[in-house]
Amino acid sequence: MKIDLVTHRYPPDLGGIERHVGELARWLVGDGHDVTVHATDWDGSYDRESRDGAVRVRRYPVAAPGDAYYISPHIARAVCRSDADVVHAHGYHSFPLAFAALGARSTPLVVTPHYTGRGSTTVRSLLHRLYAPIGGRALRSADATVAVSKWERGRLAEEFDCDARVIPNGVDVEQFEAADAPERDRPYLLSVCRLVEYKGVQHVIDALADLPEYDLLVAGTGEYREALESRVAERGVDDRVEFLGYVADERLPGLYAGATAHVFLSDYECYGLTVGESLAAGTPCVVRDATALSEWTNVDGCVGVEDVDARVVADAVRAAVELTPQPDALTTWAEMSADVLALYEDVVDE
Repeated sequence: MKIDLVTHRYPPDLGGIERHVGELARWLVGDGHDVTVHATDWDGSYDRESRDGAVRVRRYPVAAPGDAYYISPHIARAVCRSDADVVHAHGYHSFPLAFAALGARSTPLVVTPHYTGRGSTTVRSLLHRLYAPIGGRALRSADATVAVSKWERGRLAEEFDCDARVIPNGVDVEQFEAADAPERDRPYLLSVCRLVEYKGVQHVIDALADLPEYDLLVAGTGEYREALESRVAERGVDDRVEFLGYVADERLPGLYAGATAHVFLSDYECYGLTVGESLAAGTPCVVRDATALSEWTNVDGCVGVEDVDARVVADAVRAAVELTPQPDALTTWAEMSADVLALYEDVVDE
């Protein structure tokens, strides 16, 4: 089967959608399919055409106001000229999905919105409202829609009258399960995320006063780092918090494996990929009991908090460290990709 995958960014760019599309693309070519990824050259650093193994990657010029939405009409033209059997577009919160819908025409179209229902900044929230008529039309034009969680499926049904099939994200269970923990003098908690306010790292920092036995390692980059560093100083926990910045993929499994608990208190998520990675490494989690993260509270090894008060979070950490995750219960990337391929076959045969 000849498959076009459309996304705003693609590895080595970092992020949940980027990881999802990369894993799917590589599995599909491993299964014998011809895959082309259409993405944007969002920072001007990429070749127009390259290879990720056997995956063909094409990148197009783009405008991204507020580092959002990634407007690239070139994608519509490329998809229109393609002879793909199916087009699979990712990411409601960026224009490439809409351009893919415009270019697909008579080609079967599958969309995975990764929909959170809001913007993470004032600018993105404004753009989100303005974009709703365009994005909604693109969703409704699809032959099939994939939600990565039950919560996301509910939001799509409520806001767009869109009937989606739930296919959860995967995890490289073998990689994380086999990871070796780094040697450290003190036990540590771990937070892995982009450093933006809604991800909630500030609440973990606040809880450290009630968790004197632990250090905190923060893995990730973002514009909120300076504010977090100021908060660390204000709380007087400078000697117990380490900002790691960007962490390479090969190092991350070990960090999860060595943590006493992973704490992820994001205001909203459509899935929560880092939670699955932590559980795969055998490390229990504390999550915000809201949006799609609530679904993780039904999984062995995960504790949810509705309130991010420091003492509540600290109590949840103490409860979580007594739990034992079950990695075998997690969906793998191969299982996710096989389910997506079955959906392609359904829409192509219709």
